[in-house]
Amino acid sequence: MTEDDYDLDAGPDPADIAASAPEDPDTDRPVHAVGIGPGNPDFLTPRGEQAIREADAVVGFETVVDFVADRTDADLLTCGYRDELDTLDAFAKRVAEGERGTAVAMGDPNHSGYQFVGKVQRAVDRPVRVVPGISSLQMAASRARTPMEDTTFVTLHKSGDLSADLDRLRSDVGDRHLLVLPRPFDLMPEDIAAELLDAGGDPDLPALVYERLTHDDEARTATTLGDLAKDAGGDSRDDTRFSDLSVFVVRRD
Repeated sequence: MTEDDYDLDAGPDPADIAASAPEDPDTDRPVHAVGIGPGNPDFLTPRGEQAIREADAVVGFETVVDFVADRTDADLLTCGYRDELDTLDAFAKRVAEGERGTAVAMGDPNHSGYQFVGKVQRAVDRPVRVVPGISSLQMAASRARTPMEDTTFVTLHKSGDLSADLDRLRSDVGDRHLLVLPRPFDLMPEDIAAELLDAGGDPDLPALVYERLTHDDEARTATTLGDLAKDAGGDSRDDTRFSDLSVFVVRRD
């Protein structure tokens, strides 16, 4: 498998593989895709911890696996973006040989991890069972008091065309709360604010940016759309005042 198999502008999007059919509740020994929560181990669910503890091999991005390394005796297969598919191939071989496999992702795979789930599912060519986690989005909604039923949620933290996602935000600004996972570092809160102002959003709408939710150094910035948009532009870490672990909230009128 090569990166060319996933041209996210031309397709297929691995998220479509993950969402192609409901899970089979009677699957024997599925591969688990566990959401580990926002990073604080207190927010790892008992069911997720069980799937990690009982695995023979755990796969995921190095920064994610590090959070759960002390919860299991499994072999840890870590990767970055460059070697992600090769690492998943190695993981799939272990699973094909009868080992129990668990893939791990930050937060909840249902909120921003379907591309990873789809890549796991394609690699192992067998049923994958998602174990939901507590997402930084849930934490941000709680902190900002923006009920999910009154909120438009969009994740921009993914590859591929984001125009439809941005259109949803532009359409709902001012009418519904907005809860957004930015994309480091070309679509950070400042850039999203500029998009919303361009769509007619009120510069005085309250805007909140939560960083590193549940961690010891959790931070909150309370500002407005207009203030944020002043710093829009750029695509590097130095072009934003916020970290890559940010959630952006815009409260409705």
